[in-house]
Amino acid sequence: MTSGSGREQLLLIDGELVPASDGGTFPNVDPATEEVIGHTADATAADMDRAIGAARRAFDETSWSTDHAFRVRCIRQLQEALTKNAAELRAAIVAEVGCPVALTDGAQFATPVGGLGWIADLAENYEWETDLGVASPYGIRSRRIQRREPVGVVGAITPWNFPVQIILAKIGPALAAGCTVVLKPAPDTPWNATILGRIAAEETDLPPGVLNIVAGSSHELGQRLSEDPRVDMVSFTGSTDTGRKVMRAGAENIKKVFLELGGKSALLALDDANMNAVVGNAAFQITTHAGQGCAILTRLVLPRSRYDEGVEKLVKTLTGWPYGDPTDPGVLMGPLINARQRDRVLAYIDKGVAEGARVALGGGRPEHLTRGYYVEPTVLADVAPDATVAREEIFGPVIAVLAHDGDDHAVEIANDSPYGLSGMVVSASQERARAVANRVRTGTISVNGGLFYGADAPFGGYKQSGVGRESGLAGFEEYLEIKTIAEAC
Repeated sequence: MTSGSGREQLLLIDGELVPASDGGTFPNVDPATEEVIGHTADATAADMDRAIGAARRAFDETSWSTDHAFRVRCIRQLQEALTKNAAELRAAIVAEVGCPVALTDGAQFATPVGGLGWIADLAENYEWETDLGVASPYGIRSRRIQRREPVGVVGAITPWNFPVQIILAKIGPALAAGCTVVLKPAPDTPWNATILGRIAAEETDLPPGVLNIVAGSSHELGQRLSEDPRVDMVSFTGSTDTGRKVMRAGAENIKKVFLELGGKSALLALDDANMNAVVGNAAFQITTHAGQGCAILTRLVLPRSRYDEGVEKLVKTLTGWPYGDPTDPGVLMGPLINARQRDRVLAYIDKGVAEGARVALGGGRPEHLTRGYYVEPTVLADVAPDATVAREEIFGPVIAVLAHDGDDHAVEIANDSPYGLSGMVVSASQERARAVANRVRTGTISVNGGLFYGADAPFGGYKQSGVGRESGLAGFEEYLEIKTIAEAC
């Protein structure tokens, strides 16, 4: 990592790249080495206040919210600039997130940057007004028009696991809709946001105040953003516990709240499934970014008649799985984000064993990696549906393997969860798999390995997995209000 190494990264407030108002900084740590790789401006409450004020003025006092063509141009400029600076951003992702460099060719960088083009096309061709025709309520002949307008100032709060993807999934649609944005990135991965801020300030025509980036070590900054009455909407991605706090904070001002939260998604193998395909999907899911993804499939639900076969094949597949140095192109799994998360994952494994699970593989820290926040790929077998490891989000490379007694029972297990974010069904029969998928209460689901991910595909969950949708037309319209106009005629 070259950019930012040994120097602080700056905040973007009201079009200016600035240090924290009190000069404070906080360290950025590489989770693969446990070493400090640089420092970032540590924003204060005064910095957040200034950023919100700038966003409010930019929305209320400029033409940003109404100049559709200008917004489209700025988004295309941002996409072009991010593409030009790809090497710097990819290096930052690997260094501070600890994700394998191979993932930057997909969801960690290339795919979300490409998705900005889809957002620009959508905004360019969007029907901002729709003629509802003429009607005569109470005998008054009226032409009704449905108008879409930006919601206003958006507070975006993003996590550390897929920072560029989630930042762009929020600021892209919000800016395209005509909103102004105050972004509060996760303190574990600030550079993805601050580098983006520098690029936006220096290489696009975004007006001052339209995009503000306020990095800081304190989670109280996010609380302030959620509570401030000048903010019209909060878009949050993170844990369900924190999502509850965001929702409560927004309730005081009845502001719009979008929440993309946790998951405990199930991979359902039906009794006719190709077991090699099942375990291949399970192994890839649980090791992708060390299992640090809300939509990752962390429950493997196998037919009881083939349970031992499935566990044996999964263990064999994961034995020798490449993990370690995330800068190695051949590695598919890197470290966890920090020591706290590593210890949390290990505690869940211990809890699983205490409640009757069997460690079929892994279960601890790898002996060959003496530095970095690593946990071995772990298979917990003989897990009961009511076990803690079957119900709570672990956010690590740990998969819980359960048994089912038929399609109805498999669906029952999948739905017996406070979450409903993602899932997969595998069967030799596409029709049978689709029938089961239709009964699983989840926002996204794969049938026989199909992929839902894309800029045009809405993403979000049922139940405690969230409120609203990100990406796609539905995700764009989260940032719009509907106004109905009636003209006498």
